[in-house]
Amino acid sequence: MDLTIGVLGFVAVLVLGILRVPVAVAMAVVGLAGGAALGGLDGILYLSGTLPYDAVSPYGLSVVPLFVMMGVFAGRAGLSRALYDVADLLVGRFRGGLAMATIGASAGFGAICGSSLATCATIGKVALPEMRRHGYPDDLAAGAVAAGGTLGVLIPPSVIIVLYALITEQSIGALFAAALVPGLIATLYYMIAARISARRLPRRGERPQDAARKRGGGLRLLAIADIVVLFGLVIGGIYAGLFSPTEAAAIGAGGAALLAWVRGGLKGGELRGAMVETALTSGMIFLILIGAALFNYFVETSGLPQALVGAIAAAGLGQLEVILLLVAFYLVLGCFMDSMSMVLLTVPAVFPLIQASGIDPIWFGILLVTVVELGLITPPIGMNLFVLKGIDARLDLGVVIRGVLPFIGADVVRVVTLIALPQVVLFLPHLLGF
Repeated sequence: MDLTIGVLGFVAVLVLGILRVPVAVAMAVVGLAGGAALGGLDGILYLSGTLPYDAVSPYGLSVVPLFVMMGVFAGRAGLSRALYDVADLLVGRFRGGLAMATIGASAGFGAICGSSLATCATIGKVALPEMRRHGYPDDLAAGAVAAGGTLGVLIPPSVIIVLYALITEQSIGALFAAALVPGLIATLYYMIAARISARRLPRRGERPQDAARKRGGGLRLLAIADIVVLFGLVIGGIYAGLFSPTEAAAIGAGGAALLAWVRGGLKGGELRGAMVETALTSGMIFLILIGAALFNYFVETSGLPQALVGAIAAAGLGQLEVILLLVAFYLVLGCFMDSMSMVLLTVPAVFPLIQASGIDPIWFGILLVTVVELGLITPPIGMNLFVLKGIDARLDLGVVIRGVLPFIGADVVRVVTLIALPQVVLFLPHLLGF
């Protein structure tokens, strides 16, 4: 009976999510109702007073608003334009070069932002007008921006990787190290997809402004030197053991604020706006954490995770079968939920299965982020698709969906690569001694 209630509760959260009920509210309501059904009203009333505090009070969670603040100030500093200009300098002369430059700029911005939605929105405001000006069709332009935005989830620092580490009690530094090479592979595969998609475009010859663009290349490279230093300080400091992830996040937030001030991005009310945006985004994340804590208590009380592990063990499935089953599950779920909600909703139930199957938790964390990242551009509710529609009302949603299909294909190839070659993920953490 308890197991049935657990399954019904999970289905109820999914249905509420499809109906566009905020996932934090859906998880909290179902968690409270299910907990009351299983343990009585008195017990759930007591837990509703303690679980929310326990969910957001751990010191490790202080890294979340700091990395959010780092991304917000990076956006205010105008770094997206500088990164886009350098990427255009390097690959812009090729057929489809501006789409490739968009992918490269997204990777660079994701390295200091950590948010897919912010990366998509910020780079999109720069790249979409530029690609339109050079005759790129809307589907290719929108597809490059939407897919490039997902790199903000994978390339460290990443808020979702941090949350996975905290939920599963894994090393944030090891996960950041493990994500670096897959992030570069994702960038390469997306650039290949953009190049293939651009075959219909005319071959680009030398433009009149290209000579001036090349002469100014040194200055453009110099313009992103501070970005490279900031990224190296934050991520390199973690890898070298110079400071903890929380200290690195604080340094990153302070460095991004300094860059924004130097570049004139904090004039007028911009500082207040940046702090408000940080508070709103962090509040949203912590509200989801509270909802997840209530729901996960209910799921654990129902015995659903233990039953799942037992069913897999009884079926005699090997590691590969378990991995493929979970990948299919997350691909379907990604059509209806955002990435953060998927991680917080499912990892507490799925992680015991990962441990029981002997799957490396660091490797699985990167595979998980890769698959939920795919959900950000998967119709019908890929979040990046709607972000693009929000920043440019002229875009037709059907055109955007058509544009991301080649990049979804690149993601499928990337998932196969990670499953077939796990050392792509694990060799750097082992090399650095994590």
